[in-house]
Amino acid sequence: MDLRELYQDIILDHGRHPRNFHAMAEPSHFAHGHNPLCGDKVTVYLQLAGERIEDVSFEGRGCAISTASASLMTEILKGKTLKDAEILFGAFHANVTGGAPVAVPPELEDDSERLDLLTGVKTFPARVKCATLAWHAFEAAVHGGGLEAAAKTE
Repeated sequence: MDLRELYQDIILDHGRHPRNFHAMAEPSHFAHGHNPLCGDKVTVYLQLAGERIEDVSFEGRGCAISTASASLMTEILKGKTLKDAEILFGAFHANVTGGAPVAVPPELEDDSERLDLLTGVKTFPARVKCATLAWHAFEAAVHGGGLEAAAKTE
């Protein structure tokens, strides 16, 4: 099996069996995201303790890429700080859009590399929005101050 097939298998697994796929009973923050181009919809729920992400989950419907990205995001961000999340999203976004590389500190390298399996979407510009939707909803939740917020895809 080559690396591309392995990446595809991981994306399909997360798409079919998403991790942390549930509404959180009492989130401190949440936001809805919608990609009108393909109809993907996601709600990201957060439980923050100061600057630390104690818990993160999502629900919604979308393509395998959108669902896999949200699933991976929730696995990676649990227990991280908001600063860690900002760095990881910056690096991920740069990778999927073909932007300038973002430096990732050594302690986040493994998490950043887990997201690399989604970087193939950069060759399909319409799919970039699928891969980044949950991350934009996460940002909207954080910056919404605990209130319901709406995410925008670029």
